[in-house]
Amino acid sequence: MQPASNTPTSFTGYQKLVVFILAFTQFSVILDFMVMSPLGDMLMKSMRLPPSQFGLAVSGYAFSAGISGLLTAGFADRWDRKKLLLFFYIGFIGGTFFCSLANSYYSLLAARIITGIFGGVIGAISMAIVTDLFTLNQRGRVMGFVQMGFGASQVLGVPIGLYLANAWGWQSPFVMIGTMAAVTAVMIIWKLKPVTAHLQLQRDKNALTHLWHTLARREYRIAFGATALLTVGGFLMMPFGSAFAVNNLGVTYQQLPLLFMVAGLSTLVVMPLVGKLSDRIDKFRIFAFATIWSVTLVILYTNLSTSHFWVVVVFNVLTMAGVMSRMVPSAALTSAIPAMADRGAFMSVSGSLQQISGGIAAAVAGMIISQKDRFSPLEHYPILGYVCAGVLLTCMFMMYRVSVIVRKKARLTEALEEKKEKAELAV
Repeated sequence: MQPASNTPTSFTGYQKLVVFILAFTQFSVILDFMVMSPLGDMLMKSMRLPPSQFGLAVSGYAFSAGISGLLTAGFADRWDRKKLLLFFYIGFIGGTFFCSLANSYYSLLAARIITGIFGGVIGAISMAIVTDLFTLNQRGRVMGFVQMGFGASQVLGVPIGLYLANAWGWQSPFVMIGTMAAVTAVMIIWKLKPVTAHLQLQRDKNALTHLWHTLARREYRIAFGATALLTVGGFLMMPFGSAFAVNNLGVTYQQLPLLFMVAGLSTLVVMPLVGKLSDRIDKFRIFAFATIWSVTLVILYTNLSTSHFWVVVVFNVLTMAGVMSRMVPSAALTSAIPAMADRGAFMSVSGSLQQISGGIAAAVAGMIISQKDRFSPLEHYPILGYVCAGVLLTCMFMMYRVSVIVRKKARLTEALEEKKEKAELAV
């Protein structure tokens, strides 16, 4: 039972180790996806891909990850979460190495689909482990550290990947990611204990019934809707970020690593801070403030023309701060929605919706944006910014509904605890 108090609870030594392992796992998976954006302009030019085909290459990962998550959802609460995590992580490693061997658009698309089938489920399994092992008053800090993988991928992974790509070709970052993920898999085998407490609570006789019962609950569907919109808002601009910076803002390939590194460093500062604040004050208020901040910066950034490099850096840092400040409180809020017996299925469906929504966003962005030739500016990028702003505001309304459900559950938990204490005193 989760404590009702807002006083943060300290971590045990093993909990700190789990956070470290999951953060490394998330780092490799996020980096595999994130590196596609900074490599975007290089890939489009080397393979002669139009924006629509590059958008589909990004979407291929997302759609396959989403379908995989849905198929896994019914089984997610029927297995040791450690074994499930390890199975999909090993598949992800194989898919990443396959990406490094791609030499055409279709082989790249196939590699991204395979990687997505395995990689797209890992985040959901990690979140289920977090929810099982940490109380609600710890999860803001845990989410902040685990999701620092996003910032760390930009500080370390993306710049190093870009340097490798400039030196040995765009395939080399995938070799780096696969090797690093293999080391992380050894850590999971060696250090992570089995996570099986949820197995004692299973009531459904088969996986399909369990999945149906998860989808049938109204409060779960509200959380799923908020998650889908959250992802669409975050993914609309991401795939073409480097292409916009290079072709519209005047950033060079040599400057791209520094651009991503500085933006990533800012998230390493913002994420733990927002995580701590999420454990102390109302999570929805943080989310709402970050949303308004993000909407303002997105509209301004997408209307920029050729600019000084450090102006672009400042806009990226401020925009990233807003986007990442939405992720931590929203993840903590939605993690409080499912019961323990449903957490694996809930997180798998939620992860699937994130991937599918991201795929839709990337495909839509590819349809909105056009480019006359490989070296001309991207067109209609401001329109993409306005669409993104509308999605962000709609998501804020949906997340408010999630926060109402969480508050009701907290009040119910408090009432049950008080009733239990009175009964014990009476005895």
